[in-house]
Amino acid sequence: MFIKIHNYLQIFTFFPSSPFSRSLALLLLIRSLVLVNTKAEALMQRVCWLLCLIGLAGALAAPQKDQLAQRVVRVYQTKENAQKERKSWVANNCKQLEEQEYVELVAAEKHQQEAVKSALAQNKTLSILDGILEDVKRAADRLEEEIEEHAFDNNKQMKGVNVEAVLRVENEEKGGKLKNTSKQKEVEDDLGLSMLIDSQNNQYVLTKPRDSTMPRTDHHFIKDLVSVVMLSLPCGWICSLVGLPPMFGYIISGVLLGPSGLNSIRSMVQVETLGELGVFFTLFVVGLEFSPERLRKVWKTSVQGSCCLSLLMVGAGLLWGQFLHIQPTQTVFISTCLSLSSTPLVSRFLAGGGKVDKEGDLDYSSVLLGMLVMQDVQLGLFIAVMPTLIQAQSGDLDGFLYGGLRVLGLLAQVLLSLAAVLLLCSLLRSYVIGQYCKRLHAESKDTKEILLLGITAFVFFMLTVTELLDVSMELGCFLAGALLSSQGHMVTSEVMGCIEPVRDFLAIIFFASIGLHVFPTFVLYELTFLIVLTLTLVIMKFLMAVLVLSVILPQNSRHIRWIVSAGLAQVSEFSFVLGSQARRAGIISREVYLLVLSVTTLSLLLAPLLWRVTTHRWVARM
Repeated sequence: MFIKIHNYLQIFTFFPSSPFSRSLALLLLIRSLVLVNTKAEALMQRVCWLLCLIGLAGALAAPQKDQLAQRVVRVYQTKENAQKERKSWVANNCKQLEEQEYVELVAAEKHQQEAVKSALAQNKTLSILDGILEDVKRAADRLEEEIEEHAFDNNKQMKGVNVEAVLRVENEEKGGKLKNTSKQKEVEDDLGLSMLIDSQNNQYVLTKPRDSTMPRTDHHFIKDLVSVVMLSLPCGWICSLVGLPPMFGYIISGVLLGPSGLNSIRSMVQVETLGELGVFFTLFVVGLEFSPERLRKVWKTSVQGSCCLSLLMVGAGLLWGQFLHIQPTQTVFISTCLSLSSTPLVSRFLAGGGKVDKEGDLDYSSVLLGMLVMQDVQLGLFIAVMPTLIQAQSGDLDGFLYGGLRVLGLLAQVLLSLAAVLLLCSLLRSYVIGQYCKRLHAESKDTKEILLLGITAFVFFMLTVTELLDVSMELGCFLAGALLSSQGHMVTSEVMGCIEPVRDFLAIIFFASIGLHVFPTFVLYELTFLIVLTLTLVIMKFLMAVLVLSVILPQNSRHIRWIVSAGLAQVSEFSFVLGSQARRAGIISREVYLLVLSVTTLSLLLAPLLWRVTTHRWVARM
């Protein structure tokens, strides 16, 4: 029994010190002390073993509970740590967000301050700029007041000024559609593109705008020049290929573009004015080839020949007028127009001057050019005499007598003007021209612009001088070339190389402008009559020139009379100008005016043929 008690004590010490295990061990000890009955002992033994098993299970389960408790504690601690970290992260992020918001707020405030400063500075700049613009505005207003001429208000009260209605035609776009009406303001501001038409069907373009501070461009004039140049190339080329002078092609291009053709030239006056510059430079080049020595040799012949030829033409015209019952004023005017010959055309024929046979002989180019220049002088005189013819046409006898005295006074004035021009040329040649040419040559080594500008300025200076002295402008251009030619061959060659391209281009415009006044339909209607009239005129001028030159030329130079007569046997293009003035003045009728234009055109077309035939026959004999 004591052994059993000992065993139970061991079991008691074996179990862990938990209340349950201690209770179990105590029960086993009591069992060993109290129970002595075998059956009871057996039952008690079973209960003890059962309790031992339960205690063993509890002993085994205790470490797992401790581990579970430790895990629970660790999980709880982990959660607490995570919550603390979360709170710390949130606190840190909140702090960072607060700092970032603070920085952004500070930056926004700083930017706002800078914007306010910039706005204040800009307002200050704008205020300064507004002040400057206000000053400029006042200056612009004063400028407009100074340059505005008030032409309408100033001229409407003048004597002879009539107020009439005109039509204003706006520029058309491609396809014939007018510009958008919404751009009415732009159209009003761009008057240079508009066309004014009066009750007499005269067309006008803007010459000077009200606001002179804005540049204006006449696009019609530019288009007309482009058309003339582009069409003159193939026409002149074809004439050269068939053996005709290229000027024929230029005239044909004017016919095709003019009123009788496509009618595409809208700025006829401007084109003709530019062509007039071609006449000036053509005569200047002629003067370059016409030295003062040659001029002194032929001046007597030129003056006598041109005057005698004009008087013979007027006398023949009066006879024809008496036979055909034409008024004397019309006869004098028509005869004077037809007595003039074309200087630019003959200048193109000569192309380098005539030939000198012997010492003391006269070359045909000198005589021909001298007579043509004197005819240009007569042209200026005839324009001055036209008011007297108008008075005679009206039948005012007293006015006509007074006009006769006025003509004599004009003749004396012309002679004095010619003397003044020759004196001026002598002074320029002696003291000015040499230094002027040397200075131009020195300044034009690097560029030819100064040389070209200097030559053109000198031509225009001589042109202005002769115009102020009531002598023809053509004579001034001719004398300018003659003065430069007196400086020697090197100066002449340099000037010729610089000015010839300008002359050629402007001459193309001039011959094309002649074609603008050729009306093929009218010529075709009266072709037979016009051909007979033209041939009669050409033959009559040729024979008259031969007769006059046979009398006034020296014996050893009479062989040139045929060539000179061939050069004079045509009508000058200035008959267009004289005819238009006479028609406006009522001296000639519309039918006579068209006949003069047609005869002039046909004579200019026949002139190259007559010149070629004559020179081919007579130049070879010289």
